[in-house]
Amino acid sequence: MKLAKLFGTALVALSLSAPALAQQAAVGKPDQVAQLAQMVGLSEDQQKEIRGILDEMQGEIGTLREEARALQKQMQNEIKADYDENTIREQGDDLGDVTGEIAALATLMQARVDGVFTPEQRDELDKKMQQMRQQMQQRQMMQQQGQ
Repeated sequence: MKLAKLFGTALVALSLSAPALAQQAAVGKPDQVAQLAQMVGLSEDQQKEIRGILDEMQGEIGTLREEARALQKQMQNEIKADYDENTIREQGDDLGDVTGEIAALATLMQARVDGVFTPEQRDELDKKMQQMRQQMQQRQMMQQQGQ
């Protein structure tokens, strides 16, 4: 059950990225923190705390994502007849370091967001995530039957 809670919290935290919030606001979509507030009954203080966590961590994660994209592009540029294996390996190592740091920061962000919830809110989130997983499974089964 604890794994399901962590999974649910991880999904919610990942879906609450600052770029997504900004993009949604720009196109008039509802704010995901507000949706989460409705879903589990977050207080104004909890919402503010979650927004602070996201704002703080997403800036750093965004910078690292840009760095990862640049490294991927550099590696793509090495796909040529006169490639340099050492360069490719060094860039691969660098990319691994950057993506590892992104994963660590994303996990820390998720843990910090999880720390804002009360036990009751975590339980409610777990129930909602379980319902969503069941709905997704049902849709997948219906799609498979229709093929």
